[in-house]
Amino acid sequence: MADAPTAPAVAPGTRATTGDSEFDRDTAVTRRDAGAPGVYDIDLSAGWTIMGALNGGYLLAVLGRALADALPHADPFSVSAHYLTASRPGPAVIRTDVVRTGRTLSTGQASLFQYDDEGREVERLRVLASYGDLASLPDDVRTSAEPPAIPPIDQCPGSEDSPTPVLGGSSFADRMTLRLDPATTGWALGAPSGRGEMRGWFQLADGRDADPFALLLAVDAFPPTAFELGLSGWVPTVELTAHVRARPAPGPLRVSITTRNLAGGFLEEDAEIWDAADRLVAQSRQLARVRLTERA
Repeated sequence: MADAPTAPAVAPGTRATTGDSEFDRDTAVTRRDAGAPGVYDIDLSAGWTIMGALNGGYLLAVLGRALADALPHADPFSVSAHYLTASRPGPAVIRTDVVRTGRTLSTGQASLFQYDDEGREVERLRVLASYGDLASLPDDVRTSAEPPAIPPIDQCPGSEDSPTPVLGGSSFADRMTLRLDPATTGWALGAPSGRGEMRGWFQLADGRDADPFALLLAVDAFPPTAFELGLSGWVPTVELTAHVRARPAPGPLRVSITTRNLAGGFLEEDAEIWDAADRLVAQSRQLARVRLTERA
């Protein structure tokens, strides 16, 4: 078997990611000079905020980009993140560390830091991840999983169809095209189903097809299942683990999210992402906190 590919040569002080889409620009990281190996700078975009805080999937994609540059493999396979404090738009520093490199998998860790109002450096997010080469995986699928049954995309409402403003503002929603299965939109009409389910279609608003980093965004892009349980307000992520199983085919993605257990002010969300070729391309589980008050 061939040795692991070497990391791409990126000059210090230049961006370690490229692309013309808004998502690519807003997740691009800049490598520090040679005196600070594994350190990256980024200006976190306010366009990915919800109620003033940056979305967890966006942050996962940002750190995913940094690790793709720091490690000898380019594709995230498994990414586990602990959200320590709420990240804010503005300058941030990412510090990466290569834990292990192998022929088929490499493992690294990364932390994102910002300064608080008193000038102290605060760690916002810490990630441990394994990377590989998705294109090298054998074409061998043995599964009992089935794509979710979701109405055609033109029969699913988007945020523009909501009778009430998007919770916390629309900057995050404007960067994606999310079309929700009508069966999971009772919360928007004041009649939540009581089932912890959220399903729908996902695309980036500028039409860019999804890649493995967009999958890291998609697993945390939908309204929380807590809304369909009759709860409201911010549902901050405590821990999120995403598994990327394949590069998605071009076209919109189908996303299914379920919660089976809300207890003690915490719930889990299990997500599946299916591509246009009916392949399960990503999975995730996250632990999140909820505010135990009923929706008005």
